Amino acid sequence: MGIRFVASLIGIAVGLLLSGAVLDKFSLNATAVIEATLVFWQIHLGVQVLALRVLVRQPSIAMAGLLALASTTVSLIIVNAIVSGLTIHGIQTYVLATLIIWFTTAVSDTIGRRRVRERRRDGREARRDG
Repeated sequence: MGIRFVASLIGIAVGLLLSGAVLDKFSLNATAVIEATLVFWQIHLGVQVLALRVLVRQPSIAMAGLLALASTTVSLIIVNAIVSGLTIHGIQTYVLATLIIWFTTAVSDTIGRRRVRERRRDGREARRDG
């Protein structure tokens, strides 16, 4: 669980930093990166849990992807309203930042899951050999 938590935070932070680097109307300072990452993670998790548990009983892969994009957008809007060192202007910037952050969190989640599987496999092999 710790590996996936750290991977998720890294994915969000990288997405925010990348958005700030490539989008002209997206700016954030160093303090905002840390604060926005933590706030974004909490809101994103809450929105996803609410959507998956309450709104959608049996999501398909496509529905899960749409929910991830929607929760990323909602989280980004709320984080922009809460975190003082983060500024986003324009719908196009929101859309592009959503895609960037969604992509980086998806990649980090994939890497986190892979690391968890490797650790489980290594643990099983160690128990078998030991």
